[in-house]
Amino acid sequence: MICVFSVCQVPVVEGKSVQQTVDLLHKKLEQLGAVKQQGSFSVDCETYHATATASGQPSKLLYVMHNSETPLSCMALFEGGPCLVADANFDVLMVKLKSHFQNAKGHKVECRGSKYRYSDFIIRVGTVTMSSSARGISVEVEYCPCVVPGDCWNLIKEFMQSFLGPSVPELPSVFAAKPEGLFVQADCIDTMTQYLELFNKLRKLQMPGGNVRV
Repeated sequence: MICVFSVCQVPVVEGKSVQQTVDLLHKKLEQLGAVKQQGSFSVDCETYHATATASGQPSKLLYVMHNSETPLSCMALFEGGPCLVADANFDVLMVKLKSHFQNAKGHKVECRGSKYRYSDFIIRVGTVTMSSSARGISVEVEYCPCVVPGDCWNLIKEFMQSFLGPSVPELPSVFAAKPEGLFVQADCIDTMTQYLELFNKLRKLQMPGGNVRV
């Protein structure tokens, strides 16, 4: 069952490093009573661009993403849509399509970190890296009993305030932009879209003037 997720960026505390800020978040969660779970989580994103377009228009970027929480699936998100969910063999297909889609070397983004559980919430605190360099911090909150964002967003926001304070995000745009509104069942693409927005934000902050659109 796909639950409702919120993914946001957490600013690095002034005078602290990325890792020190992550450690502070872990401490706050443990003070709340959250229990650290075995293992870790990871989300990664590879960027591809079309080698040529018949119309002469700028080609759309293709983002291929993986999430350790859904290990048998691979998500492919075209810039501006559409999105699809495939099995893990999609990576093999991309290799075979290299004459049509070129991997943007050096643009892979990864997020890795620890998982905590507090009552019906699962919290994933990750360090976002690019070219082995830490670029930012992500926090993902999953509310397990609910699948409809409109039914639980206020509860998720209140819980996030308990350990993030003013860093709590507004309603994720992926939910607000749906034609059906907030009262439609969430899916795994919603979660990955939030991660993609976060990764692209960090790319733009860290890599101005790059020769690949991000």
